[in-house]
Amino acid sequence: MKILLVEDDAPTAAVLSEVITAQHYTVDVATDGEMGLQFATSWEYDLILLDLLIPKLDGMSLCRQLRVHGFQKPILLLTVKDSSTDVVKGLDAGADDYVTKPYNLSELLARMRALLRRKEADLVPPLLTWGQLCVNPVSAEVTYGQQLLSLSPKEYGLLGLFLRNPQRVFSRSDIIDRLWSIDASPSEGAVTNLIKDLRQKLKASGMGTDLLETVYGLGYRLKAPPEQADPSPQTASGTSSGTSKPAKKPKANSPKSLASINKVLERYQNTFVGRVVTLEQIELALLTGTLDGTQQQSAAQEAHRLAGALGSFGYEAGSQLARSIEQLLNGPLTFAEVDQYASLVAELKQELLKPPTPLAARIPEPAATPVVLVIDHDADFTAQLKQDAFAWGLRVEVITDLTIAQQRMREGMNEAAPRAVLLSLQESIDAKLTLLRELEAQFPTVPVLVITEQDSLTERVVVSRFGVKRFLRKPIPTADVFEAIADVLPKAQAPIAKVLILDDDQLMLDILHDLLQPWGLQVTTLHDPQQFWDVLTATKPDLLVMDLEMPTFNGIDLCRVVRQDAKWGNLPILVVTAHTSMESIQQVFAAGADDFIGKPVVGPELVTRVISRIDRSRLQQELETMKRRIGT
Repeated sequence: MKILLVEDDAPTAAVLSEVITAQHYTVDVATDGEMGLQFATSWEYDLILLDLLIPKLDGMSLCRQLRVHGFQKPILLLTVKDSSTDVVKGLDAGADDYVTKPYNLSELLARMRALLRRKEADLVPPLLTWGQLCVNPVSAEVTYGQQLLSLSPKEYGLLGLFLRNPQRVFSRSDIIDRLWSIDASPSEGAVTNLIKDLRQKLKASGMGTDLLETVYGLGYRLKAPPEQADPSPQTASGTSSGTSKPAKKPKANSPKSLASINKVLERYQNTFVGRVVTLEQIELALLTGTLDGTQQQSAAQEAHRLAGALGSFGYEAGSQLARSIEQLLNGPLTFAEVDQYASLVAELKQELLKPPTPLAARIPEPAATPVVLVIDHDADFTAQLKQDAFAWGLRVEVITDLTIAQQRMREGMNEAAPRAVLLSLQESIDAKLTLLRELEAQFPTVPVLVITEQDSLTERVVVSRFGVKRFLRKPIPTADVFEAIADVLPKAQAPIAKVLILDDDQLMLDILHDLLQPWGLQVTTLHDPQQFWDVLTATKPDLLVMDLEMPTFNGIDLCRVVRQDAKWGNLPILVVTAHTSMESIQQVFAAGADDFIGKPVVGPELVTRVISRIDRSRLQQELETMKRRIGT
């Protein structure tokens, strides 16, 4: 299950991510509203946890924009604003639920489970089983016979992915998308090793049958469970058990969960202490009468952040103390309130010496399936196709009316667009040839297969002129049909994109190179701006990343040079700069840059901007090609 957390407070985001990850979710973190919008519109998430007070684009506006963009998955607001007016505004903006900071982690996780269950309740069984293998999605325990298996979070997630989607074929890239977060960058070899490790652990537990099969050229699929259970381990009495041991009740605060959470708490403990030190410095300024309005406002913001963070991490008393400090700092302080402030800061310092009290939980997941549009009047044949499609990781949509089929294609330029078309030539040949002509002109990237009971050379030649990918003849096994479809379907992985990075700082070049290369990009780095044009024309990149401040020729100079050349006029340019003032950004865009990213570079933001720009550029090229083909 993939969760997007939009939270600008680093300690809050880190600990909350660790808590959610401990429940076997995959978590991506966006630190501002604009990044949250980019992530949510670029990748698939099952739930968004959204803080209201975030920079660049506030949570309320982000929620509205997500709904405008058609995001249908649940959104859970995290807010310190608990008035009925604020709650109503949040729900009216499109949120499904809200939790008030400081929140109890058990309540937050319960609300997450409730939102994720609403559409999946009828689809997800309480236990996932395969022969004598049993997975309890609530307690995250895996048993084979009566033996409890110890799986890593990734192994557990992989097993659950296949058990919840028994008919679906998952490619390695599908598995990476579902089990790893955006800022991770595993190779497909990591998936191969993960599957190998899971198989070995299951075999070591006594399972004699491999539950996963390799589908050549496509990926992996869950095998049908054995008719007779594999021999299970002997019980203490020496007899064989024929039933799975009932899974145990979930354990609150399991040692494994607490250990991972405490590691992050330890990592950020100094951050909490540092914020308290800031509040102590304000106390000294209050006593000496040297506190100015800016300092007081900054301290109130620190107390506000602490109030939200500490309550979420198990420091409920500390959260209340921080909230009281914030309230004092929101106005002028009397002498009595200065003493009260000092007392509250001292108490807060003592609270942070105590251990936190976090918690744990668990959940399921759905998946989108590629659609194949079948245009055929043969009811028995299409019914069999629909039934067998699941085993191939596809969904068949049958239409018998050509007019409706044409309309379906025109309206399908979205996520539900057909990935391939199977067209029967049995009747209305002229009309179907017209449809083929339209498909070739308007949807050149959608492969078309034809099927007929006649095997005429003339017919083969005619349809080949319309770019038909496969010519099939009835009667034909459905497996052969799906093999042909799998052969012509667009591969999930786009052609390798080339990126040229220009920066006079070699360390920065190394950082950017290491961030981008694991994403399947061919990265060329250059530190001398004077060699820019020679390297640009030699490498022919799909995207250019350049620093703004460089000796000899700066980024603005080189942006203008690129835009002056007709051949490179449409090359996407991303400028990396430490100067993010309005004036600097206006100069960047005026010179011809498409986008910019501020220093220090955040890995997920860089990857998101680079890949989205490349995808957008390729889409634009495809649209231009289509326009030229249809003469518009």
